[in-house]
Amino acid sequence: MSQFWSPAVRELTPYVPGEQPREKLIKLNTNENPYPPAPGVEAALREFPVDHLRLYPDPQSLALREALAREHGVEVGQVFVGNGSDEVLALAFQAFFCHDRPLEMPAITYSFYPVYCKLYGIERRSLALDEQWRVDLDAFSTDSGGAIFANPNAPTAHGHPREAIAGLLERLTSQVVLVDEAYVDFGGESAVPLIQRFPNLLVTGTFSKSRSLAGLRLGYAIGSRELIEGLERVKDSFNSYPIDSLASALAIASLEDREHFDACRERVVTTRERTTRRLADLGFEVLPSQANFLLASHPEHDAAQLFVGLRERGILVRHFNTDALRDFLRISIGTDDEMDSLIEVLEALC
Repeated sequence: MSQFWSPAVRELTPYVPGEQPREKLIKLNTNENPYPPAPGVEAALREFPVDHLRLYPDPQSLALREALAREHGVEVGQVFVGNGSDEVLALAFQAFFCHDRPLEMPAITYSFYPVYCKLYGIERRSLALDEQWRVDLDAFSTDSGGAIFANPNAPTAHGHPREAIAGLLERLTSQVVLVDEAYVDFGGESAVPLIQRFPNLLVTGTFSKSRSLAGLRLGYAIGSRELIEGLERVKDSFNSYPIDSLASALAIASLEDREHFDACRERVVTTRERTTRRLADLGFEVLPSQANFLLASHPEHDAAQLFVGLRERGILVRHFNTDALRDFLRISIGTDDEMDSLIEVLEALC
């Protein structure tokens, strides 16, 4: 450890992202979309006026926020944008959860949430999943300093319907409830329509998954004007120009092509269901998924050894070496050809 680090930095255990390999592998480890962005994104990239890059971008990202507002049927003042949903989440932790009461979250969920708690000195209260590996909405308490969960959850892939989340919000009225919808487009039901009824609801989303723009780093939040203003206050105290002009133009082009968006996510869902059946035929136990990944375990084979065996044969999946998840592999959904290769290797290993 460096002598120059502050005590808070010494105590951090940073989030570890999925491997981005240099060698050519079938990459099924970071939940990226296997299909390219909408054709209009490439056209916007080619037509972008390079001279604009000498100017600072719009600090309000108004054009992008207007496009997102149209997409989700909300007012532009109810939309916030940032550099990936991770940045949006970080700003939300600062804006809403830095106080004395603990923040509640599922014990198994997106592993960046505990990192943010440690970074900002937020007490965390972990809630066990139910017997079917689902987020237990009834476990969230009314005396917490806030609630956060992914819906569908990562990495367990289950999603609650909108009215179930409405039931939670009817109980939790004095704290912010943050619903992370990174994977909602692959079979979940968005909570965004609930923001008109519940001013304490904040919904976050990303362009990285269903929009095939992980390399662009764009995320957003939708909520009441009160919550969005809180995010803006933190953002403007940290970085007043978060979204660059090129990223904004490409994101808007993506939002304008509904046909491509629907076709890609339908292909992912179809491949996901086909892969689930084939894994089950090999003896895997696969949790039901409403996301673009599967969480699977095999009762007769060690997950860590399967992970190594797959990688040695050119296929990269994700293995979490934690007590709760060490028996599982998380497998992103790729193209049909990529998933066929996965199954062929697993047939040899199992």
